[in-house]
Amino acid sequence: QEQLVETGGGLVQPGGSLRLSCAASGLPLNYYAVGWFRQAPGKEREGVSCILSSSDGSTYYEDSVKGRFTISRVDANHTVHLEMSSLKPEDTGVYTCAATPPITNVRNMCLMGWRGWSYRGQGTQVTVSS
Repeated sequence: QEQLVETGGGLVQPGGSLRLSCAASGLPLNYYAVGWFRQAPGKEREGVSCILSSSDGSTYYEDSVKGRFTISRVDANHTVHLEMSSLKPEDTGVYTCAATPPITNVRNMCLMGWRGWSYRGQGTQVTVSS
């Protein structure tokens, strides 16, 4: 059965760092685009960062996280990481990873909304607070 599981969330002080991981089982993740979506309290879910399949590797970052977040793949482990640094209170939210066959460029994949993605995890909470 295809499954995505996120780990790495937690409580961190402003300016701190976290690494989120999205591990796939039953799914050849290297052939799929993977996205990280964030739902902040009272806001709509948005694509924070996406990466295309391993043969392409293109990445996209939402403007507010550019220079602070890094998405990467570890194909041997069917895992995608999201390294988050210089965290701000506005980064707080539930972070969910999703995977789907790539159908367009990486920017449009992230902007098309997660309902268009085939597989989605359960999410992990990230809270940035002092």
